[in-house]
Amino acid sequence: MTDIWEGLLHAFRMLLALDPDLVEITFLSFRVTLTAVVIASVIALPLAALLVVRRFRARRAVIAILNALMGLPPVVVGLIVYILLSRSGPFGVMGLLFTPTAMIIAQVIIILPLIASIAHQSLRELWSDYHDLLISLNTTQRQRIVTLIWDGRRALLTAALAGFGRAIGEVGAIMIVGGNIDHATRVLTTAIALETGKGDFALALALGFVLIALAIMVNIAIHWLTRTETEGRW
Repeated sequence: MTDIWEGLLHAFRMLLALDPDLVEITFLSFRVTLTAVVIASVIALPLAALLVVRRFRARRAVIAILNALMGLPPVVVGLIVYILLSRSGPFGVMGLLFTPTAMIIAQVIIILPLIASIAHQSLRELWSDYHDLLISLNTTQRQRIVTLIWDGRRALLTAALAGFGRAIGEVGAIMIVGGNIDHATRVLTTAIALETGKGDFALALALGFVLIALAIMVNIAIHWLTRTETEGRW
């Protein structure tokens, strides 16, 4: 019990003193995750809007696949990305394995279906309100997509934040493709796993507090955005 209290006290000291290793790991985690969220959102949001405004034969199949991929195991994603980026893989010559770029690629694959599915559900409700008006104005498909994305920006930001929350706590795929290299690819989740295994509970707890704080902030932001969106409709 004494070791636990000492670890907690040391963890708080590290947080207050802004320990260099703690700051470095936190900023790398934030940079990798934020980049992945931006890339995934740029792809997922227009895709979600397209699935709402356009009817085509494979539309239901695409929606079903997106929903199914929300439960894709991260370790499987990590394995696939590892194979693709390894020296014997098709993209091995690019030398991306065990770099932050490889981690970003893995996170994009993991969160893109999540963001697209949540965005699709939100935009589908918005489209039911805008459908008659946009059709009567003889708008193009591009104009409809842009209008939905702009007017549904709060709901779409909620989808992006959900993706951020999923990505920031990911460990399996990141460990596989990043390698948990010190000062290079070590992020919050992989560092916690490593420091716990080494018995350095102080740093592991400090990193855990940062991760919990980020998760709470994301959830508060989602709750606030959802609440303001609901109040705005009324």
